[in-house]
Amino acid sequence: MKKRRGFIQMAILHLLEEAPMHGYQIMKELEIRSGEHYSASAGTVYPALQELLEKEMIELEPSSDKKTYCIQEKGKIRLQEFAKSKEGAFWSNWEDRWSWQNSEEAIRLKEIIDLWEAELRKAIKKSRNTPENSPKLIAFMKEITERLQTENY
Repeated sequence: MKKRRGFIQMAILHLLEEAPMHGYQIMKELEIRSGEHYSASAGTVYPALQELLEKEMIELEPSSDKKTYCIQEKGKIRLQEFAKSKEGAFWSNWEDRWSWQNSEEAIRLKEIIDLWEAELRKAIKKSRNTPENSPKLIAFMKEITERLQTENY
C-alpha cells in the first residue's frame, strides 16, 4: 500500500504544481487523468495529502475558505528528483498504468498470483509439519526468484 500511496503522492504534487486544489478537486482530476480507469477514494487521497503536509511538501492555503492545498518548495524539489529518475511524461505514464491495471492481462495475472499465493501458503504449512521438505521448498522459491530477476518479461 505504501508504494501505491507514493505514486498517488507524486500525482498530487504534479496537480498542485499546476494550481492549488481542494481534496475533491484532486480526486476528480486524478480520475480524469487516468482516462476514467482509476477512481480516487478519500481513503487513499486524504492520507497521501496528510503525509505530504507532514513532510512539508504541501501546505493548506491560508486565504481559502475551503481546505485548499498548494505545493511548497520541498514538493517542487521532489518533483524535480522524480523527473530525473523516470522517463516519459508523468500523466501519460499515469494513464497507461491505470489502463493496464484494468486490462485482461492484468486481471488474469492477478488471478494467477492469488492462486499461486494460496498454493504457497499450503506448501509452507505442509513444510511446517514435515521440516525435512523445507530445503526443497526454499530451493524452489530461490529458483523462481532468480528466474524472475533474470528473465525479460
